Amino acid sequence: MTETPPRRQGKSGRWPGRLLPPLALLAGAVGVWQIVTVARHVPDYLLPPPAEIWQSAVDQHQLLWDNTLPTLRIALSGFLLALVLGLALAIAIRYSRALELALYPIVIATQTVPVIALAPILVVLLGFGLMPKLIVVCLICFFPITVNAVDGFKSVDPDLVNLMRTLGAGRGRIFRDIEWPSALPFIFSGARVAITYCVIGALYGELVGSFEGLGWLMQQEQSQFNTPLIFAAMAVLSLMGMGLFGLVALAERLLLPWHREPGGDALAGDAGRH
Repeated sequence: MTETPPRRQGKSGRWPGRLLPPLALLAGAVGVWQIVTVARHVPDYLLPPPAEIWQSAVDQHQLLWDNTLPTLRIALSGFLLALVLGLALAIAIRYSRALELALYPIVIATQTVPVIALAPILVVLLGFGLMPKLIVVCLICFFPITVNAVDGFKSVDPDLVNLMRTLGAGRGRIFRDIEWPSALPFIFSGARVAITYCVIGALYGELVGSFEGLGWLMQQEQSQFNTPLIFAAMAVLSLMGMGLFGLVALAERLLLPWHREPGGDALAGDAGRH
C-alpha cells in the first residue's frame, strides 16, 4: 500500500507555530517580572516593573523616536560598509594566496582588540562625528562576513570549476556562474550574524562619544536614575536588532529559495522512496 507523503505546510502555517513558543516564554517572563517587582516593592530606579517601562516608553515616545533614527542610521551604514569591504576582502583572499597569507591573520587579529577600548581612541582622533561610530560598527561586523564569505568561496566543488574550464569558461564567468552562487548561503549566514552586531557597535560608539542616539540617551538618563526610560531604550534596541535580522533573513529567503526551503529535501526524499 502506497503511503501519501506528508504535505508541505504553507508559509502562513509555519510562522505562527514558530512564533508562539518564544512569545509565550517572553510573556511568562514579563509576567513574573511584573509580579515580583510589585510584590516585593522594588524601587523603580533599581528594577522597574514592565508596566512602568511601557508607560515611560509611551510618555517619551517622541524622545525615543528622535534618538532611534540616528542609531539606526549608524548601524545600517556601518553594516553596509562592512558588507562591501568584507566581500571585497574575501574575493581578494580567494584569488590570491599571497593576500590570504598576509591579510587573513590581520583579519583575525582585529577581533582580539576590544572595540569598547578602541572607541575612545577613535573619538580622540576623529572627533564626535559620524566617522568614529561608523568605524566601530564596521570593525564589529566585517569579521563574520569576511570569514563566512571566504569559507563559501573555498567550498565550491572543484569538479564544477574544472568542467567550466573544459567548456572554455574564463575566470569571470566561473566566478559569476559557480563560485558566487555557491558562496551566497555562506555570505548570508555571516550577514545574519553581522546585522545583529551592528546595533551593538552603534551603541558602543554612542556611549563613548555622541550627542544623539539611544546610547547617548541611556547615558543621559542614567545620571538622572531614570531607569524605566533606560529599559525602554534597551527594548527599542532589541526590537531594532530583531527587525534587521528579519530583513536579512527575508532577503535570503527571496534570493535563495532553494537553500532556505524548510524540509524541502527531506520531503522530496520521502516521496521518492514511497
